[in-house]
Amino acid sequence: MSFELILPFLRPIEGLLLDEEISEIMGNPDSSWWFEREGTLHRAQDVSFASEGLRTGLEVVANKLGKKLDEDNPVLNAQLPDGSRLAAVIPPVVRPAPAMVIRKFSSRRFTVEDLINRGTLTQELAAFLCEQVADGKTILISGGTGTGKTTLLNILAQSIPSNERIVIIEDTAELSIQKPNILAAECQTDTYKRPVSFDDLLRSALRWRPDRIIVGEVRGIEARTLLDSFNTGHTGSLATIHANSASKALRRFANLVVRSHQQAAIEDIEAEIGESVDFVIHIERQPGRRTVREVVRLSGYDRHSNDFIWEPVFSHQKSQRGFDSQTRKEK
Repeated sequence: MSFELILPFLRPIEGLLLDEEISEIMGNPDSSWWFEREGTLHRAQDVSFASEGLRTGLEVVANKLGKKLDEDNPVLNAQLPDGSRLAAVIPPVVRPAPAMVIRKFSSRRFTVEDLINRGTLTQELAAFLCEQVADGKTILISGGTGTGKTTLLNILAQSIPSNERIVIIEDTAELSIQKPNILAAECQTDTYKRPVSFDDLLRSALRWRPDRIIVGEVRGIEARTLLDSFNTGHTGSLATIHANSASKALRRFANLVVRSHQQAAIEDIEAEIGESVDFVIHIERQPGRRTVREVVRLSGYDRHSNDFIWEPVFSHQKSQRGFDSQTRKEK
């Protein structure tokens, strides 16, 4: 099912669905409609959708996707065949009308030049990061929802040498890396058969002879398996993680590992991370664009102060001054 096939059931938002410049569409329970274009939210003043019509349309779409949406199953999370993600919820969970979000999948393949032209990163920083990926550095990309983490990861991964085997693990398939030797796997947790979790796939990936492992998003028990892979020869991996800064991304990674490995001390986990992760790139969403705010290089972990040892490689505020090589620690 593509947008063309769901249009008869969601006709009032047809214009938003077909607009390639719009990345997300949001319908709220108060019947207001919003969309995101170039990182900025706008209200769709001309959309009028009766709540019963929206509910019927969503029920039909869910049915065509082999899912249920009713009083007993009021929350719908689904992926359309074109890669777009649909999330909906109906009364009584929300009132008075259903709510819906579509995160549209873009078939456009963005390049590093596109990000430079959009002001996401500088020419110098782009060249530096692509060099680190080519050299096999392990990198975390952090940021909030909708900040462009996946897009940046997809672009940087193009710098992986073509003679290397890449294994990609995602919750929902979004990456489109153009390399000759790729095995991409997607979680199957919403199934009537045995679910296949993120961690299941990541553990299997270690037996699929990867040179690089790319993880769409670290957010659960798979963090322990991923860290183990970093420490068992699978360097050069790339992953995204939700966090508000580069340093907080490291703390969040450590906390995720501890949740599934509670007998380990947090200091030991952080020391493992400090030894295995080479760089953290933090990206943020600003009005009209997404911007790399900072890049830090890890060089270890200080057990006396329980601090990561890192140096700021790039800061958006200092971008006019070039790279900063002053080594520092972060608590």
